[in-house]
Formats: sequence, structure tokens, C-alpha cells
Amino acid sequence: MNTKTKFGAVAAGLAVIALLAWAFAPRPVEVELAEATLGPFETTIDEDARTRLRDRYVVHAPLAGRLQRMTLREGDVVQAGDRLATLVPVLSPLLDERTVREQQARLGAAQAALQQAATRIGAARVSVQQARNELRRTEQLAQQGFVAPTKVDNDRLAVQAAQKELDAAIDGEHIAQHDLQQARAALEVTQTPTGARSSSAKPPTAGFDVLAPVAGRVLKVHQTSEGTVALGAPLLELGDTARMEIVAELLTTDALAARPGSDVRIERWGGPGTLRGKVRLVEPAAFTKVSALGVEEQRVNVLIDITSPPADWAALGDGFRVAVRIVTLDEAKVLRVPVSAVFPLPAAAGAASTTAARSAVFVHDNGRARLRPVVLGGRNGSMAWVRDGLEAGAKVIVYPPSTVSDGARVKERRV
Repeated sequence: MNTKTKFGAVAAGLAVIALLAWAFAPRPVEVELAEATLGPFETTIDEDARTRLRDRYVVHAPLAGRLQRMTLREGDVVQAGDRLATLVPVLSPLLDERTVREQQARLGAAQAALQQAATRIGAARVSVQQARNELRRTEQLAQQGFVAPTKVDNDRLAVQAAQKELDAAIDGEHIAQHDLQQARAALEVTQTPTGARSSSAKPPTAGFDVLAPVAGRVLKVHQTSEGTVALGAPLLELGDTARMEIVAELLTTDALAARPGSDVRIERWGGPGTLRGKVRLVEPAAFTKVSALGVEEQRVNVLIDITSPPADWAALGDGFRVAVRIVTLDEAKVLRVPVSAVFPLPAAAGAASTTAARSAVFVHDNGRARLRPVVLGGRNGSMAWVRDGLEAGAKVIVYPPSTVSDGARVKERRV
């Protein structure tokens, strides 16, 4: 084999080796980069909430009666002292034939009892007269010495006993008269076209007016039609819609960060823009609530005052659904990176770093990925606040793939 042939074979072999080396050489990993910037940072607690009147008044019936038809409707404005409803006494109930016969028999018994009481009075008066006559004869005989003094005393006591019997008979006549009046009142009925009987007394025209305790708007009317209501039955609800608050049911772990005075942004309330508010109170008692997934959660009510001008949310009513963002941390100028660039610091790297650094990022450095432990001040849904371990303007890898490691070759993905 001549020299020229040998040279060509060697060149071809070197070309194949170079081609194989290029084919199997590791390629730079394409990554998405983001810049660490300075700017405002805040953390919020996002939760659905509802509006609620701070003061709600439920007007109840102060007595049992027949409610006249109400003219008020939901949304009507009332002033303190305005008439809300009118109650009149109810009519006596209808009587069936059996009840009528019972009342007639009771009336006859009452009349007989009255006659019997009159007879007893006559007998008692006769007894009194007889006792007095006996006492008179005894006193005359006693003056002549024919009877003992004890006989006089016994006759005097007999007169007093007869008088007591007469008084009791007179009282019995009074009782019988009242029973007779009661029986007649129960039987004062008129025949109706259906055969039932109702009271013949005319319905009373005077009624009792139920007045508004405060000024406000009618929120709910429990009964609009005329009808009989019991004592304490709810009639309607009043409230001042200008005094509105928002109730958010937060997890107890989140409620610890929602301190009174924290700023609140009220969104998705149905109107334009965002309303402002402040946390007024975190209730001290929590309650158990079952989530949509069937998990029992401990939640607590957080009360929020709306601080925006009332004209901006005049259409907002009681029980409306809103979304609130409670600001728990607000910084004007900090170093921020996308939260997707931060991940837990690996155990091997964490041993060599400070105990304060519990997170890390990959920084793009001349085509290489460099692991950088960082100290976070907080994070929200999109950004993370880096307190230490990174400088402004550094390029960090967003959503670092599993193939990226410290020192690996990377290149920016072009979109």
C-alpha cells in the first residue's frame, strides 16, 4: 500500500472518530432565563368572602293577632317610628254542631245551677230567721231564770252560723250568674252558609301598630299576606346598608397572619375596579367546616371594614359574594425572582451552606449553571423575595429541568 493510500485511510478514520465524538458529546441544556429585579413585593391571603350588615334587626310580632296585609317590600326605606305592620285581634273560631250542642247543654246546666243557688239562698234565709227567733225566746226565758246561760250562747252561735250559710249561698249565686254569662257568651253564634257557626260579634276595627325601631331599608319580608300570626313570629328584617362589613372564613393557620389593621383588596365584587378595606377583627373562636373534598377544616371568621367611599359600592347588598386579598407583607423595594426559579436546597449543598439558606436557584454564568444558595424573605404566587445570596441583574433559570446540575452547560431557549 503506497503512502497516499495510507494517508487517505488515516484521514477517513480520524473523520469518523471526530463525527462520533461530536454525535455523543453532551449538548447544552436549553433553559428559560429570568432576571433578578428590584421592585415592590407583597404576600396576600386570597379567599372568597361575603358581605354582611353590621346591625340587623328582626321585627317580631309583640302579640298574637291577625296581621293586616303589608305594603312594604324588600328595598323600601323606612325611618325610625314608621308603621311597619298592623295587628288586630283574631275572630272567635268556628263552631261545629257537636260543639254547639255541648255549649247549649252547658248553658242549661248554668241556668239550673243559678236556680239551685236561689233556692239555697231562700233556705238559708229561713234558717237565719228561725235561729233569730230561737235566740229571742231563749233570751226571754233566761231573763226569767228558766234556762241556763250556756243555752243563750249556743243560740247566738247558731244565728252566726246561719248567717254564714246565707252569705255562702249568696256567693254561690254570684258564681252561678258568672257561669251562666260565660255559657251564653260561648253560645253567641250565627249560622254560616256552610253550616258551621261563627261568632256573631263584629270584628274589632282598632289595631296595634308595629313601629320601626331604627331607620334603614327592608331586607326581607317574612309574611306579606294577611293572616294570623303567633306571639314572637318574625314579620320582617331591617338594616342600614350603608353600614356593611365583609366576613371571610380563613383557615386558622392563615388567620394568625391577618392581623387587625391589615390592608385588604376587595375584588370580583361585581362592580368596576377594586375596593379597599382593613381587617377589623379576627374572632377568637374557630369552627369546623367540611370542604368540598370532604376534609374537616378549622376556620375562623375575619371581619373586614370597607374603607372605600360608600358611593363606590352603593350597589353592594347584604350576603353578596366577593373575593378578598388580605395583605400580610408589603415591601416597597426588594430583590425579586420568579417563584418558579426557587427550589429546596439539596442536602449535599446545604451541608456546606449557612443554616439560614434553605432554598437555592441556578444562576446562568457564561454558559454554565451555578447552584446558588439564597435566603428568602417570603414568596407569593408569582415572585420570591431574596434577602441574601443573589445580586440584582443576575440571570436565574426558571423551571430548571432535572438534567441541570451545578456546572452543567446550558443555553437560553429562544422563543
